[in-house]
Amino acid sequence: MAVECTLSNHWKYQLGKKLVDVSADTFKIILMNTSFAFDKDAHATLADVSSDELSTGYGYTQQNKELSGGSWAEDDDNDAGARTFDDATWTASGGSIGPAGAAIIYDDSTADDTVVGCIDFGDDITIPEGMSLQISDPTIKNS
Repeated sequence: MAVECTLSNHWKYQLGKKLVDVSADTFKIILMNTSFAFDKDAHATLADVSSDELSTGYGYTQQNKELSGGSWAEDDDNDAGARTFDDATWTASGGSIGPAGAAIIYDDSTADDTVVGCIDFGDDITIPEGMSLQISDPTIKNS
């Protein structure tokens, strides 16, 4: 299972126009159903992807997982900077969550809820009752 991360082109545009503030904005992460296929050109906003978000239930709540904490890092070896957040975790309760095939990070502070990008899990994931899915150190990198 190879995880693939892709930034949306709209996110890059928003950065260039200085319409986002990676330090101060609120970022959220959502889980997507298995039929979702990320399109970096067409999936610009939350409205473009929300119909494929998992339904609320069994420990998952739509558009509720805020990314917080973390740190900034400068990577001179790779000519990049990165904002890393604390782990995002969902624990299944009363049933299974999923299956999910991907996660979307979006900027909840922008007027259009700009999609930052997609974390494609490379495989479908179901979180069984009492188990957790953790995305460790989700990172927005500008390389």
